[in-house]
Amino acid sequence: MDALNLLFSGDVALWEIIGISFRVSCTAILVASPFALGVAFILAYFNFIGRQLLISIFSTLLAFPAVVVGLVVYILLSNQGPLGDWRLLFSQTAMIIAQIILCLPILISISHAAFQANDHHAWETTRTLGIPGFRAFLLIIYEVKFGLLAAFLASFGRIIAEVGASMMVGGNILHHTRNIPTAIALETSKGNFSQGIALGIVLLLLAFILNILLQYFQGRGKLSP
Repeated sequence: MDALNLLFSGDVALWEIIGISFRVSCTAILVASPFALGVAFILAYFNFIGRQLLISIFSTLLAFPAVVVGLVVYILLSNQGPLGDWRLLFSQTAMIIAQIILCLPILISISHAAFQANDHHAWETTRTLGIPGFRAFLLIIYEVKFGLLAAFLASFGRIIAEVGASMMVGGNILHHTRNIPTAIALETSKGNFSQGIALGIVLLLLAFILNILLQYFQGRGKLSP
């Protein structure tokens, strides 16, 4: 009951944590998406040396532990690291970088599968018709839009719920880098179960909504035009 009261009473601290989570994860997805789409498209429609190796690498990185990503980013951004002069450690920017690394393999792998499921001659057809390259690229994206939406939803669900990387590179700083997963871990360790349960309800609700949307778009993608 206390957890529900926190949610519906507009508790400032609670909703600030929720806001930080969504801001960081949405930014990571928006930054990663153009690169991921470009890579997935190239892997699907062009043959080149090392293509199969890249596909295997991105598929393997799907299981890359979040805490290892956090460790790598921490080393890079620490004072002794090559990017230490940027002073980004324990900031939302550091969290965004870690989440970009986490979501890229998911975005690329699922988007690549969506492109592969489309007609393999679609690219050649658009080029034969004289359609400019970028416009042809957008037309193919429109053709596989439901598969790409599934990739975005799956990636967003992955990064907004991860705790390892965010804790390591963000530092769980109140009003600055404390997001939903790190707050749940902290409040539970302190015995403050009300806020932890309230934030857990938000994650469960988000997971439910993302799964409903994912099933919807996957179903739409299978419909005949």
